[in-house]
Amino acid sequence: MKGYVQIYTGDGKGKTTAAIGLAIRAAGGGLKVYIAQFMKLGDYAEITTLKRLSDCITVEQFGTGRFIHGNPASEDVAAARRGIERVMEIFAGRRHHLVILDEANVAASCGLFSPADLLDVVQARPEGVEVVLTGRQAAPELITRADLVTEMKAVKHYYQAGVAARVGIEK
Repeated sequence: MKGYVQIYTGDGKGKTTAAIGLAIRAAGGGLKVYIAQFMKLGDYAEITTLKRLSDCITVEQFGTGRFIHGNPASEDVAAARRGIERVMEIFAGRRHHLVILDEANVAASCGLFSPADLLDVVQARPEGVEVVLTGRQAAPELITRADLVTEMKAVKHYYQAGVAARVGIEK
C-alpha cells in the first residue's frame, strides 16, 4: 500500500477528531498506528478510549500542558524535539502503517520546531507509511508537499455563545 501525506488544518473544530477517526479505521483494518500529540499533556477523553486499543494504537504526548503565549519556554521546545526524535524512531522501526502528528502544525507555527524540521520528518517517512499532520496554520511548504489537505472552516461555534469545552466532545 502506498502511503500518503495528509494535513487537517484550519480554524474550525474537528482536526484531531478526524485524525482519531482515521486511526480507529486503520486499526479496524489491521494497521498499526502511532500518534504523537504535540503541545498536549494530560488525560484527554480520546486517550482513555485509545488505551483500550493499545495493541494496535500507541499514543505518546510531547508537551508541557501549557498554552504558549509569545516565545515558547525551553521546556516546551525540548518536549517537542523529543516528539520529533520519537517519530523518527518510529519510522526507523518500520512497525507502524499510520503515523499521526497531532498539533504539529501549531507546534511549528509557535516555534517549537521549524516548518522545515517538520518537512524533513515527512520526507523521512518510509515507503508505505501514511502520515497525518493536524493543527491550525499549516505552513505553505507542508501544504505543497501534502497529497491531501483538508481545511476545517469555522462557520459557527457555540464557544461564541460562552459554552465551555465539554468532556467527551471538545476535550
